Amino acid sequence: MLMYFCLKRTNFFSMRILTKQNKTISYAFILISLFLIACSSKHEVDTIILNATIYTVDNNFSVVKAVAINDGKFIELGSVVKIQAKYKAKTTLNLKGKYIYPGLIDPHCHFYGYSTTLSQVNLMGTKSLAEVVNKVTLFQKEFKHEWITGRGWDQNDWGIKEFPTKEAFDSIFPNTPLLLRRVDGHAAIANSKALELAGINYSTVVKGGKIIKENGKVTGMLIDNAIELVLKVIPKTTEKEQIVNLLKAQKNCFAVGLTTIGDAGLVKENILLIDTLQKTEQLKMKVYAMLEPTQENIEYFLKQGHYKTNNLNIRSIKLYADGALGSRGACMLKPYSDDTTNYGLIVLEPDSLKQLCKLANMYNYQVNTHCIGDSANRLMLNIYSEILEKQNNKRWRIEHAQVIHPDDFSKFGEYNIIPSIQSTHCTSDMYWAINRVGTNRIEGAYAWQKLLKQNAWLVNGSDFPVESINPLFGFYAAISRQDQQAYPENGFFANQKLSRVQALKATTIWAARAQFEENEKGSIEAGKAADFIVTSKDIMTCDVKETFNVKVEQTYINGNKVYDKNK
Repeated sequence: MLMYFCLKRTNFFSMRILTKQNKTISYAFILISLFLIACSSKHEVDTIILNATIYTVDNNFSVVKAVAINDGKFIELGSVVKIQAKYKAKTTLNLKGKYIYPGLIDPHCHFYGYSTTLSQVNLMGTKSLAEVVNKVTLFQKEFKHEWITGRGWDQNDWGIKEFPTKEAFDSIFPNTPLLLRRVDGHAAIANSKALELAGINYSTVVKGGKIIKENGKVTGMLIDNAIELVLKVIPKTTEKEQIVNLLKAQKNCFAVGLTTIGDAGLVKENILLIDTLQKTEQLKMKVYAMLEPTQENIEYFLKQGHYKTNNLNIRSIKLYADGALGSRGACMLKPYSDDTTNYGLIVLEPDSLKQLCKLANMYNYQVNTHCIGDSANRLMLNIYSEILEKQNNKRWRIEHAQVIHPDDFSKFGEYNIIPSIQSTHCTSDMYWAINRVGTNRIEGAYAWQKLLKQNAWLVNGSDFPVESINPLFGFYAAISRQDQQAYPENGFFANQKLSRVQALKATTIWAARAQFEENEKGSIEAGKAADFIVTSKDIMTCDVKETFNVKVEQTYINGNKVYDKNK
């Protein structure tokens, strides 16, 4: 009716003008009228993005040039002509050929734990014990903390590839307690003052952990659960300090394109703080929280069912079956090739692991279990298979799935168990992994294509702060199986590389699926949250060696810009 009325009015005025022999004015008036009619019929939205290469990661892996966004959600995608013809917007972004991908998801990291490291001494990349000592000394000179804490050293990167001992720190810090965690978090060095405060001596024994002893005395090296004895006596940070650290961590994550993180193991206090910060809109990062299996968490969360807000999702528990390969705590079916009396360790009794799995199943909670060694993987695959029905939709996960016995791969597919890998672990470990497990077992280690074939999907995270927070480092490691100096030449067991499409899905739509969120995020489709990133280079087509250097220029959550490289 509106168009008919406008056309009638246009014809009426046109006739009058024609009688005055002013055809030029008549034609112009008609065109203006038609333009106004077209504009009045357009839908108004918050944002239109034009002239971008948009990887939707939908079922067809479609690529489009324009998208309309309203109320924090994608409304429609298509060509520039289609979107411009149908929508008008408060904000129009012409990206002039830049590239858009869904917001990146890290399905396995330690976001809260990473935040705590931002006020500690950073030992990542240290090349010797002497460098560690020097960094710690300079740090303490500047900050004068009551306790010295830090993380990131790795003896495998040193010329002398041996664990440090407390003597390296006792003479410098005789009265200041010190605890420095290895890069994987599964081993730590404590000085004598810290051991004294924790009550650790030669006769101390701890289940699921190890206190390393030599020549009739403790060395200060603590493995897995033994670290908890020291952590318990370290004074807690204030809530104000926690908030400052969390907001710093969020800022850093936005800068590398992360819009959702799966935090692998949180206690009630941490979760409630995150929930409060999200509800007050200070913390915009979306969090899939995996519960530590504490009794408090079980009573407060698990037995009350799932908890879901726009930014927080609680429906899983995180279990630990064993330790880490780098500290020889991963539990193996046969001894370590470079330590023939050591099988590693199980950190929680098998009966306890089974009971927790049964409890989670009773309340329809997902179970995500840390398994690195082939013995730990077999243990949990067998426990899962006793509880789960074949072809279920529980989406229980094996976190790391690092060394798998050939006989056990099929259990992933039979019981729909999801491998949750961290591709940068492979490229960090490859220098010494064969020495740890030998040439036969290495065939089942970091075997991503073998795992992918079981269910036709898997997820890829970082486990930060064990590795870098940058998900594009993981993307590069997944498609190259090389370090950032392109070593080894053709990739470490190159037949297990992921394709670029697989690697992108593993940190977007598959990662969302592993969190039961595939209908709300993980791809750029109508009705889903407008979480996306913008880059100036295309990770899907640029040289492989360039992918880890690609910079995120902008990050958006729910259609709102949360990071801009130029601001």
